[in-house]
Amino acid sequence: MELAHPCYKTPVKKGKKTARPAGREGESPAGPPPGERSWRVLVGPEGAARADLFIAESGAALSRSQIKARSATILVNGVQAKPSRTLKAGDLVELFWTEEDLSAIEAEPIPLRIVYQDERVLVADKEQGMVTHPGAGNRHGTFANALLHIIQGESPPGQRRLPARGGIVHRLDKDTSGLIIAAKDLEAQVFLSEQFKERQARKEYLAITRGLPAPPAGRIANHLGRDPRERKRFAAVPEGGKAAVTDFRVLAYWGSSAAAGQYALVSLRPKTGRTHQLRVHMAGLGTPILGDPIYGKKDPRFPAATLMLHAYRLKITLPGRDSASLFKAEPPLRFKDMLDALSAGFGEGKTLDHGASPPDDVSG
Repeated sequence: MELAHPCYKTPVKKGKKTARPAGREGESPAGPPPGERSWRVLVGPEGAARADLFIAESGAALSRSQIKARSATILVNGVQAKPSRTLKAGDLVELFWTEEDLSAIEAEPIPLRIVYQDERVLVADKEQGMVTHPGAGNRHGTFANALLHIIQGESPPGQRRLPARGGIVHRLDKDTSGLIIAAKDLEAQVFLSEQFKERQARKEYLAITRGLPAPPAGRIANHLGRDPRERKRFAAVPEGGKAAVTDFRVLAYWGSSAAAGQYALVSLRPKTGRTHQLRVHMAGLGTPILGDPIYGKKDPRFPAATLMLHAYRLKITLPGRDSASLFKAEPPLRFKDMLDALSAGFGEGKTLDHGASPPDDVSG
């Protein structure tokens, strides 16, 4: 890898020492070109930590996942090292990375339904149909485009360290509505992202399913990977994949039998954040989410239904706070209309005795 910093004129190869730019402990080397950032610090007497963990916890403003995503270069005592390198007291650790080119994301004045915001974070109730982040075929009209417009309007260029990915901390599928939290500066983004990574953020979704899950409450735990038959889908896999855990609880149901057609309002509390996790897990129970075009079929009673999945509640600690904050986005009109239609067709929703079910760790 060739480092763009002027102090490194040739590729840095593992095992070869390089001259280090001058600078005091804890400071970045002077004079990197625009977009190039660097950081350095001496390891204290504690030692014995992985390099990437030490960096993430020492104020470099990059998480372990961001170190990898940015193709950052780590030097330990002038020698290029792997993120897994174990450090010892007195080691000099240096990090070099390139800031994301936010010019690839165009700021756009798109209205957002804001639930909460301060100078560092924003919580919004994303509408169904809005893509979270620009990608192939979706360069405009995304949540990130709207967020960048807000960030740039609040701070003149150069007055804050802009977050990566336009401030995105986590994603919602295009057809999923509800709560999404984003950061307005890089340090806040790292702080929030770590809570999702360490499973400290608590989320609850509401879904309307085709069919009544059995049992009516419990935990789904398996591994998810790409469906070998259809690469755009995900599926439970016997080997490999990533661990996926979801707690679920039926809140109400309509219909007297599966043959006559049954539907359920279900609370979903994911413990992991895998792509399409809730949709795959509900389909795996034989009760796909109503309106899901990928993991379900068109419903004959409600053929025009769109994905009935909504991010309802989020509990997370904000930067500068000692305790977690709880946010809520009421179900959108499509949910209310569907619940009214179910009650009109089947009568009022019925409840079930769940027995011992997982505790509510969102509001608790």
